[in-house]
Amino acid sequence: MTKKIDPANLPEFDLAEYLDSEIAISEYLNQTIADGDMAELAHALGVAARARGMTEVAKASGITREALYKALRPNASPRFETVSKVCAALGVRLVAQPIH
Repeated sequence: MTKKIDPANLPEFDLAEYLDSEIAISEYLNQTIADGDMAELAHALGVAARARGMTEVAKASGITREALYKALRPNASPRFETVSKVCAALGVRLVAQPIH
């Protein structure tokens, strides 16, 4: 007899738990950018910042924790300067590559 699983009892999936290195963070951000949904980029940076520790990222980027949460919420449109500072704090950088 198979045991029935109640979906309500399953643990919540949190991608931040799996972003445990600069390589994992860069792959996640690269995939988000490749998907072409730039509104999702702010959210992806927020997930990566949570993985690293929002307080640590805020200190390293020179952005207050509150401003960081606001800038990296889903569907936010952070300034490029903010994105650049957060990437540097996460130990990654954005790189332009030819499309073809």
